[in-house]
Order: sequence, then C-alpha cells, then structure tokens
Amino acid sequence: MSTIVIKQTKVLAVANHKGGCGKTTTVVQLSAELGKLGLSVLVVDMDPQANASLHIGKKHPSEIAITCAELLLSELEKLPQAIDEDTMLENVSLIYGSLELGRTEDELREHTPRPSEELRHKLKPLMGLFDIILIDTPPSLKLLTSNALAAATHVIIPIESGSQYGLYGVSDLMRHCDKIRKVNPDLELLGALLIRHDERQTVCKLVENAALDQIGRLIPIKIPTSTKVAQAAIAQSSIHAIDRTSKVAREFKELARWVTQTLGLKVTKDHADGE
Repeated sequence: MSTIVIKQTKVLAVANHKGGCGKTTTVVQLSAELGKLGLSVLVVDMDPQANASLHIGKKHPSEIAITCAELLLSELEKLPQAIDEDTMLENVSLIYGSLELGRTEDELREHTPRPSEELRHKLKPLMGLFDIILIDTPPSLKLLTSNALAAATHVIIPIESGSQYGLYGVSDLMRHCDKIRKVNPDLELLGALLIRHDERQTVCKLVENAALDQIGRLIPIKIPTSTKVAQAAIAQSSIHAIDRTSKVAREFKELARWVTQTLGLKVTKDHADGE
C-alpha cells in the first residue's frame, strides 16, 4: 500500500515598508532559483505596482480577470482562476498583482470582519499543493502587508545595505510583526537580507552591524550590486539565465539553497553553474 505524502507548504513574505530595498527582486530571483531546484513555487503579488507580475507573467496584469485584488474580495471558488501556471520561470506559478489593490484595502476594511486575515483564508486550500509560496508586498505597513504577514509562516526583511537610510523605520516593521503575531503566532523571522552589499564600503559595514543589532538575525548570504538585476527584469528572465557565472546569480542560488535547508524543504533536483 503506497503512502500519500502531503507537502508542508511554507509561506514566505518578503516585507519592508521602505521602497526600493529589493523586495520584488528578492521574490522573483529567489522563486526562479527555487523552481530550478525542482520545488513547486507560487508567487503572490500583493503590490499594487505589480512589478513581480510584470517580470514573471506572460500577460499584462490589466488582462487578468482574477488578480489578488479580486481574489481578496471574492469567494474561494475564484481561487483556481487566479493561479497562472504558465509563467516565464520554471516551476513557478503566479497570482497577479493589480493597481486595484490600492482600493482593495478600503473595501476589506469596510466589508470584512477580519480584514487582515483574508489572504490567509484564501490561500488555505493551497496548503499542500505547493512547496513554497512567496508573497511580494507593497512599501507600506497597511492592510496589504498585514495580510501577507498574517498568511506567512516566515518573513524575510530585505535591507538596502548601500544606503545610509537602509534601516529607516525598521523598528516600526518589527513592532508591526509583533502585532501580527496576535493573529498569526507562528510567524517566524528568517532574518534580514542585505541587498546591494559591498564589503569594501564603510556604509555597508555600518548598516550590516546596525541591522544585526535592530533585527537580531542576518541571513548569511549578501546580495551585491549588479546591472544584471535590471537586465533580467527587462528580459523577463532570471539572473541565472542572463549570466549564471555572475556573483549576483551565485548569491541568489546560495540564498535558495539556504532557504530550502532552513525551512526543511526537500529539493528534487540540483543544478550546477554550467546548467
């Protein structure tokens, strides 16, 4: 008699209410690398700018009937229509973001009894169907980010290492996570991910030390500055596909390996630098 193995889906929110700190880049490139490892990945784009959708999706968000905006305000039967399995990345599915998400916050607040828990409710049927769900969030601590954190099992906080303002407001984010734990006590902090990091720069060293002090946990992989990030976005591709030998591609690959090990995800295949 065969044994049915049910996946223990991990839900990883990438959150920081500071704009331009690399949230979308982290979600897109990490999802690409996780997919290359044979994991089934779902990206949920909760940002009204929908940049992750523009990168991963084969359609424009305006062409999509059921985006995150409609899903949050609809009944569960809309969920299958919201998931697009045909994306630009291997093993990566997508629930599109939309400009309409800006209005969704107000409607959730007015019409739902527990407005910060709608995403968790909508994603619940997907638990066990994907290995990991990655949620991109907007640059705010409002209801969309609260929904992402309330639905997540883990959170990564990307920090712009090369900026003296990289840690601006991070204490507010940490307090917000503490508040969300009242409805999601299982939310765990994976750590701060240093983005655009250069060990030679004094400001990067200062931000690294301050991040450890304020957040308490640093992810051991650091993402360097690279023009490959913008090139990959323009090409709607992974950095690995643009230049697999680049330092930034290697670091995202290592980040994916670290995430799988830390979260206990079972990798079904390996990919070498030459693949």
